[in-house]
Amino acid sequence: MISHILLPVAATFLCYALYHAVQVIYRDLTSPLRHVVGPKSPSFILGNFKEMADDARLTAKWREQFGANFVFKGLFSISELHTSDLKAINHIVNNSSVYRKAAFTRDSSTRLLGKGILAVELDDHKRHNPAFGVAQIRVVTEVFVEKAMQLRDIWARQVTQENNESRIEVLSWLRRMTLDVIGQAGFDYQFDTLETKGKPNELDEVFTEMFHSPHAKTYNAFRLAQSIVPILKLLPVPGSQVLQTARTKMQSIGSRIVSNSKAAIKASQDDKSLGGRRDLLAILLKANLSTNLPESQRLSDAEVIAQLPTFFFAGHETTSAATSWALHALSLNTGAQTKLREELQTISTDNPTMDELNSLPYLEMVVRETMRVHAPAVFTQRMAMEDDVLPLSKPYVDKYGKSHDSLPIPKGHMIHIPILAVNTDKEIWGEDANEFRPERWEQVPEAASAIPGAWANLLTFFAGPHNCIGFRFSLVEMKALLFTLIRAFEFEPAVPKGAIGPVTLGLLQRPTVLTEAGKGSGLPLIVKPVNAQGI
Repeated sequence: MISHILLPVAATFLCYALYHAVQVIYRDLTSPLRHVVGPKSPSFILGNFKEMADDARLTAKWREQFGANFVFKGLFSISELHTSDLKAINHIVNNSSVYRKAAFTRDSSTRLLGKGILAVELDDHKRHNPAFGVAQIRVVTEVFVEKAMQLRDIWARQVTQENNESRIEVLSWLRRMTLDVIGQAGFDYQFDTLETKGKPNELDEVFTEMFHSPHAKTYNAFRLAQSIVPILKLLPVPGSQVLQTARTKMQSIGSRIVSNSKAAIKASQDDKSLGGRRDLLAILLKANLSTNLPESQRLSDAEVIAQLPTFFFAGHETTSAATSWALHALSLNTGAQTKLREELQTISTDNPTMDELNSLPYLEMVVRETMRVHAPAVFTQRMAMEDDVLPLSKPYVDKYGKSHDSLPIPKGHMIHIPILAVNTDKEIWGEDANEFRPERWEQVPEAASAIPGAWANLLTFFAGPHNCIGFRFSLVEMKALLFTLIRAFEFEPAVPKGAIGPVTLGLLQRPTVLTEAGKGSGLPLIVKPVNAQGI
């Protein structure tokens, strides 16, 4: 009986696999990019995916070997063109209707976070436009500072209890703080992950298991595989239960938040105060409920709720990682740490405004340099929706020594845009491009003006209509954290030089102790109080 069921199922999977394999082989044999150089693929199923996931620096090695343009294989041997050529990237950014996120990329995002802004394109993307303007960030800066001081006080108690010197795993604490911030500043919701009183926050636990555990890379690979080959969704692959638990919790919290927010706004007759609310969701809902907004531009309740998981994830994972990298870099560069502390101490209050934070030039340089050298998102991807030609700033030489000043891109081909590679390109930033040196921002290289970034001549937040809409939120929150923590503490490495490096999960990178295999991401630092006379 069982064999009568299993045999047809197995045959179906085999036929599906053979069909996909034939498609891949045919595309490779007929692709106009078949003469482009690149690394060998060790596996038809995994392509170069696993080795890239295991070595965050691998694509940098390939660039040194093959140059700015080369082809590698993703999962199931899907070909991707890696290009760090600025003329090509500008062309992609300026033709966003041609170069879009692939259907399987959007499906993977939708299955994790719902149909929020990361999973939509074109006109739908324009409708998903949360309130991340300067005026709104100015209002919620108070929340950033409040939560930063709460974290400072927790660390201060721990440092005092351990004779003024404590080893603290800062990334996990920063993740808690930024989750509290996105809850309060984003939705007027209290996660209270900083003060758990021994009871871990369920949402934080789920995020930790999905993105920071030793199993995180496996979960990510299977989730992506199921989006590329939909028939695999029928199988109970590793991480399925974790994914379902995360979706259920985020959906439940999101529904409750939106329902309460809409009720509060409708009950208020004061258009300016939003019923006393200062969070970004209230502003989004207020605009969405406006009678002046055409019906076609309104977001349904389901679409509004779908934004919240994206906020949960993007609003705290990236900022916590970026701030951790900043503290790591400053722990190694004591001169920069001291110089920054001296500047921060010129502000007479512990509660700076957004404008005060943005008025500090060296703090701005430190943040820019962190976002350059340690961009949280190391790459992004696009798929060509039609045949096109990528112009190049420098000629490309193929396998046979023939020079080309452009690359033909067939419909359906994937493009890999290496954000970190552009940010650390020695031809743009100089021979010390991989070094953390905030002073380089005193005179930005002229070549950096060609980078099509949304902020600071960097590709960190991408560019064009699909740039990161929350970048102002992230930058001011990061400044509030550094302002509060650097004024209060001195940070030193807790492990030998070179032991901290990046671990990647999908397109995101976080610091980890490289010598502690299998322990996921994390950044231990020695934390000491600043000399009382210096405060």
